Amino acid sequence: MNRERPGCTAAARPAGRKIVPANLTPDYLSAEQDYKTARTHREKVEALERMLATVPKHKGTEKLQADIKRRLSQERKESQKRGGAHSTPFYLVEKEGAGQVALLGPPNSGKSRLLAALTHARPEVADYPFTTRLPAPGMMRFENVQIQLVDLPPLSREFSEPWLPQVIRSATAGVLVVDLNDPEVLDEIGFIEQLLADRRLPTPGMLVGNKLDLEGAAGNFDALVDLYGERYRTIAVSAETGANLDRFRREIFDLLGLVRVYTKPPGKKAELTAPYVLRRGQTVIDAARLVHKDFAEHLKFARLFRAGHAGSHSQPEGMMVERGHVVEDGDILELHL
Repeated sequence: MNRERPGCTAAARPAGRKIVPANLTPDYLSAEQDYKTARTHREKVEALERMLATVPKHKGTEKLQADIKRRLSQERKESQKRGGAHSTPFYLVEKEGAGQVALLGPPNSGKSRLLAALTHARPEVADYPFTTRLPAPGMMRFENVQIQLVDLPPLSREFSEPWLPQVIRSATAGVLVVDLNDPEVLDEIGFIEQLLADRRLPTPGMLVGNKLDLEGAAGNFDALVDLYGERYRTIAVSAETGANLDRFRREIFDLLGLVRVYTKPPGKKAELTAPYVLRRGQTVIDAARLVHKDFAEHLKFARLFRAGHAGSHSQPEGMMVERGHVVEDGDILELHL
């Protein structure tokens, strides 16, 4: 019995024509056309990324998705091979502020949206993977201190930019950002940890669970804390709604081990808007060196006041401290030469 549907007989079907999955969107078809006309590997990679992002996700497109991923991986490898080792770009993000924090994570973890929510930077934000291809810096304010965040391209089994290790290594600290609703989040974390270990790169100091606003995210975060709470500082945030972003700022300040020190002339009040920023464990002489090298060379002693008490009746003259006294966050120093 001929079971061909009317209008779809073997004889009627054009030779060599493929049966394509239904419901391919105009965005997908546009990206597919761009891929067919692309001349360079970079153009092909960009088109394939758009195809993967816009192809409908259902059982009928599973083979198509796998084929796109295969071609994407091949084009990326070919692009690196054709470029040659000597043409690998070197991206140096000049450090600004009190510290530089690299945002690491798998594709679609929301790092770019997090950067946009915390700084004035405007990185490209999209729902498809590998939107970020270059380092994107932005300045985050915590109270009266500026800290630099750098959004980096994703770390993925499929592809990672070859220059990423140099940027990660040069940062003051790293933060691992994951999507709390990603069903493969544990595998993603394990892969990134192994990748960093293989490249002898610093371990991130904090694990950030993003997209807290989505249903089920809070419970997923609790599970991550159970598994990784002893290994990382942990915090759940939503870059979309702003949930816990103020706490994120404080956690980054603490992660960097920063302390703020102010100075005052004898008999006058301290200016508390522009601190000198030091690392935890540094001393009076380190603070004096930031003020001026002559202060460090000729300093005899300092008087220490606590913020809120400088010049008060309870602490009218301050406490005399030696050059090697370890400073704390909020200390006010009156330097005597």
